[in-house]
Amino acid sequence: MSAPTDDTIVTAKGALEVHAVHHASFMLSWNGLHVLVDPAPVVEGSKAADPTAEYRALPKPDVILITHIHFDHFNIPILEAVAGPDTEIVSPQNVYDAMPDDLKAKTRVMKNGDKSVIDTIPVAAMPMYNTTPDRVKFHPKGLGDGYILTFGGRRVYIAGDTEETPELAHLSHIDVAFVPMNLPYTETVEAAAKWVRDFRPKVVYPYHYHNADGTLSDVNAFKKEVGGASDVRLLQWY
Repeated sequence: MSAPTDDTIVTAKGALEVHAVHHASFMLSWNGLHVLVDPAPVVEGSKAADPTAEYRALPKPDVILITHIHFDHFNIPILEAVAGPDTEIVSPQNVYDAMPDDLKAKTRVMKNGDKSVIDTIPVAAMPMYNTTPDRVKFHPKGLGDGYILTFGGRRVYIAGDTEETPELAHLSHIDVAFVPMNLPYTETVEAAAKWVRDFRPKVVYPYHYHNADGTLSDVNAFKKEVGGASDVRLLQWY
């Protein structure tokens, strides 16, 4: 039996619905608001004729969050297809710089440490970078954003492509976390599990686990290694 695509988190002000799209992309829906994260084509090997189709089938996003500039997180044709006239996009500076003018007009730049309220949702931009010496070239410090959003008192952490860093090792009061684990770009299953045991989110979704060699990281092993530190929930990302 395959894993589900959707899940629900209870908040003080209504259910937060989680819909896995693919790889690093998902939608969070809460009280009629829709937040789309990193809309991009499916990973290499897809036979999809129209990479925008699965996104156009979703509710129109009120907010789009982009963590960084890599092709599996940022795609101009998809953004132009799904962003409505009132959609607000949030991105790092280098993503904004790569956009055409029509998308720049919808985009708010946030850098690590910035905080804002977007469509009633508090958003904080977090560090996102590699620390292992031979991986630093993939995600240098200061160029990408993780995000913490708050929905009805629930703090949701979206890691983007990062390893455990000094700033992220002991994130506080995280109710839901999306944590990557793919090689060589982010971290191993063991490192991701160690990080989760350090900051102990109540619920954690492993995502972004397609490796460069075409294999998938072992999310069941991740769940076993996390143990009782967090409720690991497996969704269908691939």
